[in-house]
Amino acid sequence: MTRQNKVLGIVFSDMHDSVLGELTEHRTTGSVPYGGRYRLIDFVLSSMVNSDITDIGIITKQNYQSLMDHVGAGRAWDLARKRGGLTILPPFANNDGAHGIYRGRLEALQGGLDYIRHNKAKYVLLCDCDVIANMDLRDFINEHIRSGAQITMMYKRTEVRDEARADTTTIAFDPGTKKLTDAMVNPEVKGEQNVYMNVMIVEKTLLERLVSEGKSHDYYSLVRHAIQPSIGVLDIRVYEFTGYTHKICGMRSYLAAHMELLDPAVRAELFPADKPVFTKVRDQVPVKYGLSAKVGNSLIADGCIINGEVENCVIFRGVKIGKGAVLKNCIIMQNTYIGDNAHLEYVITDKDVLIKDSRTLIGYETYPTYISKGSAI
Repeated sequence: MTRQNKVLGIVFSDMHDSVLGELTEHRTTGSVPYGGRYRLIDFVLSSMVNSDITDIGIITKQNYQSLMDHVGAGRAWDLARKRGGLTILPPFANNDGAHGIYRGRLEALQGGLDYIRHNKAKYVLLCDCDVIANMDLRDFINEHIRSGAQITMMYKRTEVRDEARADTTTIAFDPGTKKLTDAMVNPEVKGEQNVYMNVMIVEKTLLERLVSEGKSHDYYSLVRHAIQPSIGVLDIRVYEFTGYTHKICGMRSYLAAHMELLDPAVRAELFPADKPVFTKVRDQVPVKYGLSAKVGNSLIADGCIINGEVENCVIFRGVKIGKGAVLKNCIIMQNTYIGDNAHLEYVITDKDVLIKDSRTLIGYETYPTYISKGSAI
């Protein structure tokens, strides 16, 4: 990427809060914990940094205190810089207050329009936080530049799960030219589809025009009000991503994503040595296993004390599991205490949860039991 082809990254931190329910009651989508030590925003930030994008703005909406605590000044991603680097873009309300804080991506970009205008980049890369993937965005950017397109949208050929249907856009295109021919929001479809990953690169001047026109027409949706009317008018191309992805669209997919993470092949694709996933570092002591501990096919973060039986689980930092406790297919977040002889299956506990001795909690793969932050059972 040359200086003339500089790219500005824009990350929407909470476009999917409504579908994640209790997980985002006190946090944004971007700061939802994942994999024992990461947050969802780590993947898109790391993908951008590994692709030589050093100017990144994060658009926020509400409940973004935990997000700010996590990203800070961007030091973990080498984005704490005198010029450029990481910028938090606070939310704005409409002038008349009729709609409150923004309703969609196009309206959200109105609040960051001055930030975009003042940047000297030629292109803007727009990304969400709800897809777990380690993307080499350089190929995507270079293909956009090579094709001469005004907009390029990234898609993944995959099935649309029922849980994700209300928050999905599928696309159709000409196989020869890769030009977009249709975009359908929340479609009633079955089988494999070309699913838009909410990753888009667009010329900065064009984006500024689309956002300004959207404001004058009271438009708010990037796909409905900017992309769909522009099909056949603008040169919109598509780009296929073929690597591992998992879209977080509810508790079921959140549990499934962690169960997939227990597969070494998935971990190898998500965390390759040449494309590291950066996160905020918290130095803690290694895991301590008691004499009665039994652990199988699980990921356990540092600072934990394990005295019970753990199978097919992801355990976050600082968790304590008592003697005789049995955990299967669970996600246990930071600083949770699980008492002696407790029995948990398909349970997701948020941070700082207390499960007292001899408690039994059993959910199901398609309906995991969720315990909210700070609860005592």
